[in-house]
Amino acid sequence: MSEKVTLVGGGLAGSLMSIYLAKRGYEVYIYERRDDMRSGTYVGGRSINLALSTRGLRGLAKVGLDQEVLDIAIPMSGRMMHPVAGDLKYQPYGKEGQAIYSVSRGQLNIKLLQLADQYPNIHMFFNHKCIASNLETCETTFVNEKGETVVDKADVVLGTDGAFSALRDAMQRTPRFNFSQNYENYGYKELEIVPNADGDFQLDKNSLHIWPRQSFMMIALPNPGGNFTCTLFMPFDGTPGIDDLKTPEQIQDFFNTYFPDAVPMMPGLVDDYQQNPTGMLTTMRCYPWVKGNNALMGDSAHAIVPFYGQGMNCSFEDCVVLDECIEELGGDWTSVLDAYQKLRKPNADAIANLALQNFVEMRDLVGSDAFLHKKKVEHMLSEKHPDLFVSQYERVTFSTRDYAEALAYGEMNDRVLESIIHNGWEARLDDRAFVETLFADNK
Repeated sequence: MSEKVTLVGGGLAGSLMSIYLAKRGYEVYIYERRDDMRSGTYVGGRSINLALSTRGLRGLAKVGLDQEVLDIAIPMSGRMMHPVAGDLKYQPYGKEGQAIYSVSRGQLNIKLLQLADQYPNIHMFFNHKCIASNLETCETTFVNEKGETVVDKADVVLGTDGAFSALRDAMQRTPRFNFSQNYENYGYKELEIVPNADGDFQLDKNSLHIWPRQSFMMIALPNPGGNFTCTLFMPFDGTPGIDDLKTPEQIQDFFNTYFPDAVPMMPGLVDDYQQNPTGMLTTMRCYPWVKGNNALMGDSAHAIVPFYGQGMNCSFEDCVVLDECIEELGGDWTSVLDAYQKLRKPNADAIANLALQNFVEMRDLVGSDAFLHKKKVEHMLSEKHPDLFVSQYERVTFSTRDYAEALAYGEMNDRVLESIIHNGWEARLDDRAFVETLFADNK
């Protein structure tokens, strides 16, 4: 009889991991607290567009879904900065042909569930809320929509149930479990830029648009329907602050002042602001991720802020690494889960730090001439000496090298770039010997 693996949570990481496990012959049970997204009746949850990049595509490619998802995604080759007044400023993300992809969270989850449904050894249960976990026996207790209690017994339990994980809650009640949760004093509101009268995009559809305003910012990601999903990130308190904007007049005046080019494209602005919920931003870290034959994956192990566009990509990479550990270590779950957590924990911490750093960059720096000049020099180095210089963004977004490595190399890159700019050495970047010496001196 095949071993049974239960997944608590059928979101992005849970549905992808279920397919990996099914392909290896495990009997897989998914319990999801929400409605079945495929039914068309699902309402709620986060709808911020996701930025799919190399790590996430690698995870989808292993189950043959990468091209199908790219067909419903829109490539974004760079950032377009919108100042309060003046010309737009564009900054490419990487080399020619490199892009990240705007994709709907819901559509992606539906495609994963549809694929999972094709495997007879995957069993899915929706509207089942996890209320208890026995870590010693791998018994998980759920309550379904009828109020009935369901007790599931498995050989292995994986918690893929998000930042407020029920499985992690059970782990937190055990000795020597470390946990931290840090909220930013920032919330977010989801808004919309609508298509024009012809149903087409009103902004460049192949850019991620940013309105940097130092203490706050707005971003916009394209959708296939010609509209953009906008997200305003702003402190809760202060002036301006989310809690400060209450009346339609206050909301309209604020946007007229700080986002004058966007306002004509946002006819539902006031209603969206008042009716859409205010999201919160948190970073969660914990360890160990494994207790017995129970393990955490995705946001349940490492919730991060969204400013590097890596939350989903990192979660999909968890699935890839766990699958590789199963491949290497066979059915010895004690060894598999321990190897998995030791490989992933340093990288989860690194991307959490990188995401926090990138928030400051996107909010405060991207609109400044000094920052754009630094990025121009970075791009020159990357183009002229790709074997010597790879930007931190490229390491994170367009490779599958460790996040921890990208964090470490980013600090060295900054020292090199600051030396070039401070000394006015841009004209010497064609000299390979000079560049090699520069890197050797800044290690």
